[in-house]
Amino acid sequence: MAVVEPTLDVERAHFAAGIPLVIGVDEVGRGAIAGPVAVGVSAITATCAPMPEGLRDSKMLSEKRRVAMYPVVEQWAPDSAVGVADNEEVDRLGIIAALGLAGARAFQSLRLGGLDTTGALVILDGSHDWLSPALPLRLKVTTRVKADRDCAVVAAASVLAKVHRDTLMIEADERMPGYGWAGNKGYASTDHYAAVGRLGATAFHRWSWLRQPSLLDGIDGAAAS
Repeated sequence: MAVVEPTLDVERAHFAAGIPLVIGVDEVGRGAIAGPVAVGVSAITATCAPMPEGLRDSKMLSEKRRVAMYPVVEQWAPDSAVGVADNEEVDRLGIIAALGLAGARAFQSLRLGGLDTTGALVILDGSHDWLSPALPLRLKVTTRVKADRDCAVVAAASVLAKVHRDTLMIEADERMPGYGWAGNKGYASTDHYAAVGRLGATAFHRWSWLRQPSLLDGIDGAAAS
């Protein structure tokens, strides 16, 4: 199966319509049972350089290629940021509100860096706009299914978010070994669940996501020991 390459076609159409700034947004970590959720935000103008060679949706790249692409993306879209909501916030607020919080933090970082978002258009990957309710400033947000696959600016955001969060999970694995986070990045897997049952849940887990009847005895017993 041929790999679909993103383009700047969608972004250029918006520029031609008078939009001064196009911002791509993508999230990673939504379905994990441990660790934070991260939202990548990348902004470009009509004068941006051609799309970096090899840029893809982060899911279409190997870990090695994603890491190599990270500084390339930062150079191509210097007005970029990653916002994070930690696992405690996911538990306390729910995943949708946590996504919005992470996104708002990323946009706040861009504004503190001096980016003027007046008149900007946001392309949000997916079909649900979880971002708008969380932003203090009103921005025009359009959702697009598979935007991380098709739109270069969203693919860039996906790479930034994925590498940033993966790095946090690898660092957490060094502090709390035994759960395989360097490999599974906190996502649910048979081995990850088995480790929770054997070792107990940690302060880095999303406890509300672990309340499955088959796991309760192992988690609670190990955590109390």
